[in-house]
Amino acid sequence: MSAVSTSTPPFLPFTRPSVDERTIAEVGDVLRSGWLTTGPKCQALEAALSDRWGGRPVRLANSGTATLELALRICGVGPGDEVITTPLSWVATANVVLAVGAKPVFVDADPVTRNIDLNLIEKAITPRTRALIPVDLAGLPVDRDRLNALAAKHRLRVVEDAAQSFGSQWNGRPIGSFGDLVSFSFHPNKNLTTGEGGCLVLNNAEEAHRFELLRLQGVARLPGGELEVEAWGAKANMTDIAAAIGLGQLRTIDESTARRRALVQRYFRLWDAALGFDMPPEDLQGHGNWHMFQPLLPRSLAHRRADFLEGMKVRGIGVGVHYPAMHLFSMFRAMGHGSGDFPVAEDIGRRTVTLPLFPAMDDADVQRVCTAVTEVVADLRGARS
Repeated sequence: MSAVSTSTPPFLPFTRPSVDERTIAEVGDVLRSGWLTTGPKCQALEAALSDRWGGRPVRLANSGTATLELALRICGVGPGDEVITTPLSWVATANVVLAVGAKPVFVDADPVTRNIDLNLIEKAITPRTRALIPVDLAGLPVDRDRLNALAAKHRLRVVEDAAQSFGSQWNGRPIGSFGDLVSFSFHPNKNLTTGEGGCLVLNNAEEAHRFELLRLQGVARLPGGELEVEAWGAKANMTDIAAAIGLGQLRTIDESTARRRALVQRYFRLWDAALGFDMPPEDLQGHGNWHMFQPLLPRSLAHRRADFLEGMKVRGIGVGVHYPAMHLFSMFRAMGHGSGDFPVAEDIGRRTVTLPLFPAMDDADVQRVCTAVTEVVADLRGARS
């Protein structure tokens, strides 16, 4: 067995949000103001995000899951409808389809990008298909030109699950600045966080008003202060506490995205290719934001993934699995899915491991991770130090 140092450095998580002292002070100001729920900070964050994306309407919610669900409702998706998406995502992507009474229809992943395979989408379209939910896995965008042309050809709405792609671009245009409806998540493990939260980029004022109704009980204020309930609504509004965190994050997002890219370049330089991992696509066009760094275990070690994860944790390295192919979860098996349905997604989901990547990492942390990977793989292959 390779030796594990008795003086292991502090635990290195696979991700960690960075919140500066100025932001912490601004959150304190909100707490002292007496206005904690949706208010001026939320308005300021919506305006700042709108400016970032070319003046498009932006509305906040308390999670990226909520923004996806409300986007489907804005599109009129409901019982009897079908929505095409990928099995390689967090389960929320399919759960929101079920929440509105529709059926998620999975399409296999592209083996290179690991996103939905655009070549297979047309085969999955039926007369019941109402929308597409593409997912930018690890922040690498789906080809927006092909995607939007496909949607226009079949008159489908597109709800972009851009939960992981804040700061990503497509051909020089920021994700969120074009397209149909675009949903972002601000969960703590995302590149920009509000603690919990999300936002939806909409097409016009009418859709923005509809979202406002849906996110807060369907309540509208009439002239003179009277209330009216125009439609069903959720309880999905963001607080000013969360928005204050988001405003602070927005000040440094471009710097932190550049840092992520530099760390990934270091990973590629230091990685031992002889280990036999399939590496993430290098994104030579600079489209992605490097939300996560996810090599795929060699196929000969796929059945030992739990042991690999444990070996990394023993060495003080945080790891994750993002994501298992969701159609293999028991809920979707009960709907008729099973092994072999989407072989590319299953292979990726079986072998993926998420390694540490966040802006506060030191260059030395990357070397530490690479060394740990080499040691753990040696152990799994039965090598002796």
